[in-house]
Amino acid sequence: MYFPANFEHKLGFDAIRQHLRNRCLSSLGRALVEKLGFSTDADEIHQWLAETNELMRVIRFEENFPSQDYYDMITELLRIRLPGTFMETDQLSELKLSVTTIASLISFFNARNEKFPMLSAKTAVENSSFFFSIAKQIESIIDEKSEVRDSASAELHRIRKEKASLIGSVERQIIQHFKKAKQNGWTPDDAEVTIRNGRLVIPMINTHKRRLSGFIHDESATGHTVYLEPTEIFETNNEIRELEYAERREIVRILMAFAAEIRPDIDRLVHGYYLLGQIDFIRAKAMFAIEINAENPIHHPQQDTLPEQYGFIWHKAVHPLLFLSHQKQKKSIIPLDIALNQNQRILIISGPNAGGKSVCLKTTGLVQYMFQCGLLPPVREDSEFCIFTKIFIDIGDEQSIDNDLSTYSSKLLNLKFFLENIDDRTLFLIDEFGTGTDPSLGGAIAEASLEAMNQRKALGVVTTHYSNLKLLAGREQGIVNGAMLFDLKKLKPLYQLKTGYPGSSFALEIAQEIGFPELVLKNAKTKTGKSQLDFDRELQTLEVEKQEINKQKSEIEVADDFLAELISKYQKLNGDLESKKREIIEKARIEAREILDNANKTIEKTIREIRESQAEKNRTKEIRAELSTVKENLQKEIASAPAVQPLAPQPVAVGSASAPNRFNQYVNELNTKLNNYKLTLDIRGQRVEEALALLQRYTDDAVMFSIPEVHILHGKGNGILRQITREYLRSLKEVKSARDAPLEQGGSGITIVNFK
Repeated sequence: MYFPANFEHKLGFDAIRQHLRNRCLSSLGRALVEKLGFSTDADEIHQWLAETNELMRVIRFEENFPSQDYYDMITELLRIRLPGTFMETDQLSELKLSVTTIASLISFFNARNEKFPMLSAKTAVENSSFFFSIAKQIESIIDEKSEVRDSASAELHRIRKEKASLIGSVERQIIQHFKKAKQNGWTPDDAEVTIRNGRLVIPMINTHKRRLSGFIHDESATGHTVYLEPTEIFETNNEIRELEYAERREIVRILMAFAAEIRPDIDRLVHGYYLLGQIDFIRAKAMFAIEINAENPIHHPQQDTLPEQYGFIWHKAVHPLLFLSHQKQKKSIIPLDIALNQNQRILIISGPNAGGKSVCLKTTGLVQYMFQCGLLPPVREDSEFCIFTKIFIDIGDEQSIDNDLSTYSSKLLNLKFFLENIDDRTLFLIDEFGTGTDPSLGGAIAEASLEAMNQRKALGVVTTHYSNLKLLAGREQGIVNGAMLFDLKKLKPLYQLKTGYPGSSFALEIAQEIGFPELVLKNAKTKTGKSQLDFDRELQTLEVEKQEINKQKSEIEVADDFLAELISKYQKLNGDLESKKREIIEKARIEAREILDNANKTIEKTIREIRESQAEKNRTKEIRAELSTVKENLQKEIASAPAVQPLAPQPVAVGSASAPNRFNQYVNELNTKLNNYKLTLDIRGQRVEEALALLQRYTDDAVMFSIPEVHILHGKGNGILRQITREYLRSLKEVKSARDAPLEQGGSGITIVNFK
């Protein structure tokens, strides 16, 4: 249940419905867009979102998805249920193309049932071979030009063969007659054989029309020229005309025979077209979701009793229509972080005019309504949603001249409806609550109404300028304040919601900025009271300064994390060096041991030879010389061995003297690399191995530098580089999406990569 009747128009959902229509390929899909509506069934919503999410992944990562020839043939199929009826060849051609698309869709998802279980289950009820067989039958009847083939029947082949022979005879005879008339000057100088009433005729000068015997079919506007069919071919043309009638009768017979053949399967065919329409509808939702950066959020199952965590937590929510509008203008949009739960049921947003209060309100209503209509919402994927059974909104002016209602009267009637129908599963949204009448009375009614809705445990968001409503947060459990932040230095709204603080209207500051009379402003400040102005100003200034401090703190934390990573790398490198040192020393010991072993063997051999030679002087001298040589070689080997100096580990800590130097050097290297980084990688002409290596280094750098989007230029060609590019990107968990570039930017020759 939602309220009021023009709910969708007030939130802008009718514009979203139009976006979906524009992305449908068929009237079948557009009909389902019209039926799109609000649901409170958790299982139904889950299925809708899961199907759209799967088709979104198909569009981003899969190839060869059937996306053409989505014709709606249901009306034609139902018409030929009557015996004796048939489809004309143009409709038959569309039937062939569309049943081929249905069959291809079934085959596509059957081959990917593990990757896309929801869509596979939807298409698994049909058999692709049935639809392919229908297409094959039609293929045997008509050709690519939607004309019945000569081979469709033996009789048709005979008729056309005979007709072609007679037509050839007629053409030869009329050319002979035309040459004769031309030679005798009976025709105009620039005349050629032409056609009148479906017959070949000769243009004749009116004064010479009796020179040839024949039938006059027409004459020129001036009467100077007549168009004559010679008598000799008149009868032949009559025979041709009879054959044309026979040809038409045979074609009708063939088409009626085909209609009779598929008539028992019309219900099955119609069901296939309903499936085609559903896929078209889901595809349109997926296309729109991609354009607004929507995700499939966390959504909890429906429960009979109200759980304690009932509510929602949204991160980076955006108004989809505003997002698309800003995107066209190359402007950024400030996302909304908002949460409502049983401890924080009602959020009262205050702040300056044109500061974004109403946008927050409409974003909340539209995003929730999209979710319950089965559309993926534009939020971060870790956002959490609940299901409301009722959504009530009071946005804009409902003044009615016909019913003699003022703006405030209409708001009171809306508020009356809220109070009579609200419950603990209701989301209500009220813009400029309490305005339209005396501030003290309007504020009092608004305050009492909020207290009543809070007691009913309804969840809601309201915007206001009234101080008494801001003070409710301190008295009523479940009611909290929210402020739209404002930069007092630049006197500009920041369009950012901060929960937990009331906002100021900054009416005097804005008036001063636009050049309001200084004397009037001074008087107004006196009437308002300095304490109130100082309070609002200081509160807002502190919040803005706090944001700046938090930003600087985040930057410092990033730098600390970066330095800690460098220290970790240094310590690992130092450990590796220490390990390498131990390996070198051990290797040197082994080599020294081998040298000593060889030396001992040489000495023992020398002693043995001295003993065996019985200490002959000459032989003793020779052995001593050999031993001296061995000794010298041994000394050379030892001297040439590399000296190993022990590396004492020197851990680097934050604040040590060497840490900043290493850090600065590494940062400089990164800055140089970042400055040289290009947002487009060209891998055209590369071999597969080279392309993959380039792609890996390029995407690693993109992730390291937190670059949101890059382009991979692989060309079209035979698609090999495009295929390996997409397969590699699918393997990276950091990749959010990979899609073809728009046609005007290169189409399928360029892959646009978005990182998480």
